[in-house]
Amino acid sequence: MSEDLSNQQPGNNEDNKLHNVTSLGGLYENWFLDYASYVILDRAVPHINDGLKPVQRRILHSLKEMDDGRFNKAANVIGNTMKYHPHGDASIGDAMVQIGQKNLLIDCQGNWGDPITGDSAAAPRYIEARLSKFANEVVFNPDTTEWQASYDGRNKEPVTLPVKFPLLLAQGAEGIAVGLATKILPHNFIELLDASIGVLQGIRPNLVPDFPTGGLADCSLYNEGQRGGRIRVRAKIVERDKKTLAITEIPFSTTTGSLIDSVISANDKGKIKIKKIEDNTAKDVEIMIHLAPGISPDVTIDALYAFTDCEVSISPNTCVIQDDKPRFMSVNDMLTESTHYTKELLKQELQIRLKELMEKIFFSNLLKIFIQEGMYKHPGYESSGSFEVVVDVLNKLFTPFFPQFYREILPEDYKKLIDKPMSSITRFDVKKADEQMKALENEIKEVKHHLKHLNDYAIAWFQKLKDKYGKDRERKTELRTFDKVEAAQVALANVKLYMNPEDGFIGTGLKKDQFVCDCSDIDEIIVFRVDGKCMITKVQEKVFVGKDIIHAQVFKKNDERTVYNMIYKDGQSGVSYIKRFSVVGVTRDKEYDLTKGSKGSKVLYFTANPNGEAEVVNIQLKPHAKLKKLQFDEDFAAIAIKGRGSMGNIVTKYPVKKIVLKSKGVSTLAGRKIWYDDILKRLNADGRGKYLGEFDGDDRVLTVLSDGSYELTSFDLNNHFDDKMTLIEKYNPEKVYTVVHLEGKSKNYMVKRFVFENTAIGKQTSIISDENGSKLILISGAKQPMVRVDQLKGKTEIPETIELDLSEVIDVKGMKAMGNRLSQHTVKSITPLAKAEPEPDEEESIIDEEEDEVTEEPESAIPPVKAVEATESPAGLEKAEPEKQDRPQVESKDEPVQSEEKPADPPHKKVDFEITNPDDIKIDDKGQIGFGF
Repeated sequence: MSEDLSNQQPGNNEDNKLHNVTSLGGLYENWFLDYASYVILDRAVPHINDGLKPVQRRILHSLKEMDDGRFNKAANVIGNTMKYHPHGDASIGDAMVQIGQKNLLIDCQGNWGDPITGDSAAAPRYIEARLSKFANEVVFNPDTTEWQASYDGRNKEPVTLPVKFPLLLAQGAEGIAVGLATKILPHNFIELLDASIGVLQGIRPNLVPDFPTGGLADCSLYNEGQRGGRIRVRAKIVERDKKTLAITEIPFSTTTGSLIDSVISANDKGKIKIKKIEDNTAKDVEIMIHLAPGISPDVTIDALYAFTDCEVSISPNTCVIQDDKPRFMSVNDMLTESTHYTKELLKQELQIRLKELMEKIFFSNLLKIFIQEGMYKHPGYESSGSFEVVVDVLNKLFTPFFPQFYREILPEDYKKLIDKPMSSITRFDVKKADEQMKALENEIKEVKHHLKHLNDYAIAWFQKLKDKYGKDRERKTELRTFDKVEAAQVALANVKLYMNPEDGFIGTGLKKDQFVCDCSDIDEIIVFRVDGKCMITKVQEKVFVGKDIIHAQVFKKNDERTVYNMIYKDGQSGVSYIKRFSVVGVTRDKEYDLTKGSKGSKVLYFTANPNGEAEVVNIQLKPHAKLKKLQFDEDFAAIAIKGRGSMGNIVTKYPVKKIVLKSKGVSTLAGRKIWYDDILKRLNADGRGKYLGEFDGDDRVLTVLSDGSYELTSFDLNNHFDDKMTLIEKYNPEKVYTVVHLEGKSKNYMVKRFVFENTAIGKQTSIISDENGSKLILISGAKQPMVRVDQLKGKTEIPETIELDLSEVIDVKGMKAMGNRLSQHTVKSITPLAKAEPEPDEEESIIDEEEDEVTEEPESAIPPVKAVEATESPAGLEKAEPEKQDRPQVESKDEPVQSEEKPADPPHKKVDFEITNPDDIKIDDKGQIGFGF
């Protein structure tokens, strides 16, 4: 029966016509299409013109309808909105709370909840609302609003509100419809207005989100908010001390409660290890994380980003309603559309205002002539008995004056004249009327000017909004570029690994067998066997990897510093080979043969060396008639490090009896070359950023902060660095530094020279006075730091300029010394100067080719700088070159370019200075840059 009905179509035969039959398939198709269209157009997706969903639009319209300047109960607003919205009060109340929490269109009173903590709002009967001043100015204008009947036909509601602002991009929106969804992220109020002004000036916008919860965001893959784009948002985590972390800003789309739950879950799973977590959030977010003893705060920060909601990924999908259809478009195109829509609304308002002014002048002129010419006294006018007769009489009287009017005089205009009381006619002041008409004419000229220069008028509108409402709406989310946190590198060692070498099993469940190491449950393990094969596999409870295991350890991807030393016997020829190799890129669970591949091959000696150590072994041979020497030494340092597939060098063609370790080796690898990436704020070995030097053993990194403190850290790539850091370089315990600082108590500028003390790693130590107001001004590692000091001399404050070699102002003293006073007079500015000739023993510099020259900029455009160098002319500045570190030369594609000799005639002479307070940078009328005090 159903099959027959599905094949029938209305009107296919006479029976269908008589009984008006519709197939089930047709019913389903039409009903579902109607439902889908309704959900898309009237519920889930915002309109591009005003950026509102229907329920939001109806709430705002209802608030405007009830607006008298005072607060209204939210319950009353909800009840009034139900005249326009055909759904329950709960959905209206939820939408109203969401609008209120965005702090833009509604002034809220009472407990409206907190989107940061996730606390819900109080019941609608307890909270109150009214339209904000911004909403009243920007959102409403009944004259430019298109109206439609409400769902029950009893009322009129706006099709869209005439919003003269990119509201959708400012608030964001999210909705799920039938077959599509929308997710538009919020953007910064001020940046939107600036971008709208740019659109009117012909500049294409380039918007990135800004979230009310703050945090850090990597928008490099934003893709203008279109499908396929993605942004990563991180919490702001501050290291209060080595045992305490504080989360002060959280990612968008999370709450403090959900973030704490994710941290607790990661701790329970063993991904991180914390002692306690506290939520001290009040006005501002503050989640305190107390670390367990021995846990690194830097690694924990990375682990929080890897395993908790401290980092979230958001995929935008900008879908809007335009011309009664859903449309996918970029946020930049949306802003362009909104800007032009605002411009059109402003044009309509000007045209309406112009018409109103013209009508006022029209009637004022009409009234003036009516009274001045005494038309109200005309016999025909006074004796007329009907309105038609009055119109005829006045038409004849006004005929000579018709050319003065911009339009035809209508009977309705005469009706307004007739309705004027005689008292107002007799008291008519011609002079005052002329003044009023003159003011109207001036306003008309102004309106016409705005219409003629509509673009400038629209720019002024956006600028007015920025000046009037932009206070305290600066960007909250800091834009960053994130490095990718490898979960395996920061995962806590939460399980123990065991192995059964003879039977060939390895795993976390073999607790009765041989202990291997602590590891995490997401690590990979590399296993070496006696037959010369290796394999990488995931950590599991129990897995078979092959019998006769000789070595197993946690495998680190792309680890080129771990070197394996091996001697094996070839199964076919019996020849023994020696080789050194690294294992970098492999396929999981695939066997790799480290020998020549012959059957019966066997590993005779094997070691794993995390830093490329090369030991000396003693090889003992079995007795043989041709052998006179049955033992000899072999130094692995003489063997080149090659790939895992290399055959190796021949050790001996005779059978080996035994191989024993004779002496432990040292690393044969050069120090690790380290760079500092100022964008990511991280160390790296990939050649990105500032080259710090080669590090090995106990070498440390020196960092100096703008508050006048310094800290020594290891060269671990997981280290995090403070945003206020002003100097970072390899620590040299013998290098002398020169510091100029302001002493807070005496307000004098002091000079000191010293070497940094070798303090404990992670300990922050101040190098300036502890008095309030003390400030680090500049720091230099140059041997002869020359400066020019502009000062005011004597009681008459005569300007004077002197040049000083700071190395002569004071000898090298202790780090805690206060130093000597820079000048006995009032110091106005200090300018670094170049040395006349480099010292003979001065170390060569490593030159970054990309940092060859920096052009001088106006004071307002000078960014915070880490190195400023004096020039012979004010045309430009060059960055200081870090000193070259003495190190063995190792062939590397990342080797920085070295300056072998000084150019004969350099365009700019350089001096190594660090500027710690960019606000002190001054530019005089000659274009010279100095430091104003």
